[in-house]
Amino acid sequence: MKVVASARAEVGTGASRRLRAAGRAPGIVYGGNAEPVSITVDHNELYYALKKEEFHSSILDLEIDGKVEKVLLRDFQPHAYKPLILHVDFLRVDPNQVISVKVPLHFINEEASPAAKAGGLRRAASDLEISCLPADLPAFIEVDLSGIAVGQSIHLKDLKLPAGVKAVSHDASLPIVTTEEVAAPAEEAEGEAAAPAEA
Repeated sequence: MKVVASARAEVGTGASRRLRAAGRAPGIVYGGNAEPVSITVDHNELYYALKKEEFHSSILDLEIDGKVEKVLLRDFQPHAYKPLILHVDFLRVDPNQVISVKVPLHFINEEASPAAKAGGLRRAASDLEISCLPADLPAFIEVDLSGIAVGQSIHLKDLKLPAGVKAVSHDASLPIVTTEEVAAPAEEAEGEAAAPAEA
């Protein structure tokens, strides 16, 4: 994905407020062997890009005044209640340096899971922090639910990670999916309503 930005000289609260009024979002790109650069991006383009899952876990092409750099979205600051992005941070990526990124988990074959059919399947995680070279970065990690039954679980050690990808957590027992017994609806007791006693 590509992000088009412009370098900015003015910084500070007042300058950022003027940028937002003009439909621009302030940001910064840092890391690597270069100095941090303050930037601006089109607010609406950024706002809708942030709604896409891959924007958060993919290597992005950041074009600043015609020069393209490889970056990762590192952070963004939304307004407390307005549909407004106050600031965005990008991290430069070195193709030869390992990066740590949170990628989403995609749960597949849930319709074939006995635990899901019984209503007792629980997702304990929605993403996973991994480390890899930028070229090996997956857009997501698949979790196959087809064979999981009530009483079984899927842990970190059970995930099939792509080549070159490692989980940052060393806890092999970290739960990803758990299951639990679902109690059947209690049958109404016969004669539940007792006849009122005579006075």
